[in-house]
Amino acid sequence: MQLPFTGVVIEVDNPTHPLLELQPFYEVEYYSYQDTKAMRVVVIWLLLLLPNYFPWFSISPCMGNQIDNLNRLIASRRSSNPPRSDSELWARLDDVGNSHNSPVYVGSQKGLMQADKIDKLPGQPEGVDFDQYAGYVTVDPAADRALFYYFVESPANSLNKPFVLWLNGGPGCSSFGYGAMQELGPFRVNSDGKTLYINEYAWNNVANVLFLESPAGVGFSYSKNSSDYTDVGDKRTAEDSYVFLLNWLERFPQYKTRDFFIAGESYAGHYVPQLASYILSRNKGTNQTLINLKGIAIGNAWIDDDICTKGLFDYLWTHALNSDETNEGINKYCDFDSGNLVSKMADATDQCDKYQSQGVTEMGDIDLYGIYAPLCNLSAIKPGQDGNVLNFDPCSGIHVRSYLNLAKVQASLHAKATKWSGCGDVGWTDSPSSILPQIRDLAKVIRVWIYSGDTDGRVPVTSSRYAIKTLRLPVETAWQPWYSESEVGGYVVGYKGVIFTTALHLNGTLTEDYL
Repeated sequence: MQLPFTGVVIEVDNPTHPLLELQPFYEVEYYSYQDTKAMRVVVIWLLLLLPNYFPWFSISPCMGNQIDNLNRLIASRRSSNPPRSDSELWARLDDVGNSHNSPVYVGSQKGLMQADKIDKLPGQPEGVDFDQYAGYVTVDPAADRALFYYFVESPANSLNKPFVLWLNGGPGCSSFGYGAMQELGPFRVNSDGKTLYINEYAWNNVANVLFLESPAGVGFSYSKNSSDYTDVGDKRTAEDSYVFLLNWLERFPQYKTRDFFIAGESYAGHYVPQLASYILSRNKGTNQTLINLKGIAIGNAWIDDDICTKGLFDYLWTHALNSDETNEGINKYCDFDSGNLVSKMADATDQCDKYQSQGVTEMGDIDLYGIYAPLCNLSAIKPGQDGNVLNFDPCSGIHVRSYLNLAKVQASLHAKATKWSGCGDVGWTDSPSSILPQIRDLAKVIRVWIYSGDTDGRVPVTSSRYAIKTLRLPVETAWQPWYSESEVGGYVVGYKGVIFTTALHLNGTLTEDYL
């Protein structure tokens, strides 16, 4: 059986199937059939209800901004002023000593939940049966630094549904404009840039979903202190996100004890584990609200510079996007194992750069986040044509940008009047080259899910597999297919503490965009 809009059928014949370990990411029912002795597990997806699992989820034409932000960060590692990546900085973030006994800022939230409630978004279709909220949460009153959020409750039985925070990457790209409006949120924007249509596969069918634009300088989030836009990195992003959550939970106290999950894509491979680690550390030493964190999920996630770069170029070659000569040159001159990215051979740095640049050139003008997807062609858009979530729209990012810059839309969202863009021009002052230590530690105490759509070339499935391999985790449930309507939808393997799953023929930015 299949649940309309909210579920797919997964067929397994093994009661230890790793998908079953993901509860309460989803609910399951068992149906036994004597003739086949098979279990049919009806999975009401939360995290597998990802756009990268469905070909009709759109790819944004503005993804270039997200690609540019990630590429700029990676290039900065070798600049004269690279972002800090030392372990001491992150040891202080995770420290559970005296600093974590000090309370963080929590302001009065009285009356703000109702003030943030959205009556109706401009161009919203009729028949919407869920509540939605948007507004600002101050995280630093001295700097007047505030983060913008958009929250959608589940239309049915929201009080018993889990609570999910969604983060897009970049770094510096909008979880609202990408995640909510193009990926897993309840609405999509029509080609007129003024009206909306329903996303029947939205995550809020099965969870209450919170989208956070972070750090300040991204989307509608802001600071009155201009240095906050240039002196920011992973560390402050995690700290501000934590302060945001404590204040938001005071504004929405009914969610304080709810099972809480954090999910995200791309550079959120940093954001999600870092915030999860920080929450768990603060929970040990704080006398403030304890956040009921149960698990994380990261899709096509950038989690280790060397491993993800090697995975990228191996993917390009194995998918016939690079020549043999280029692949051989990269493997000869680029040292991905030592952490130096370049070999110690004479002129290796120049040669490594040469072959990597050649690899990027060889693949041509394609959407690297969905290598088989068409590019946006604005001239092909028919005036007045309504959107449909089943019809792939590579120009969706342009429609979203038009919509979110309408004055009446910004007013309905309780946002400050501004020129909204998908990615902010924020500086990035600290970023560890690898998040694998945090993932290893998290896997010991909460659920960890890593997944990949197999047509994402920027942070491809090869990168995810290489990264997991370095964790040296024992396999508890062997690699096996999962099915959707009797067809293989992807593959899943259960490691000790980590579930890894793939999706066939689909772009990997979890929700499409690069994450």
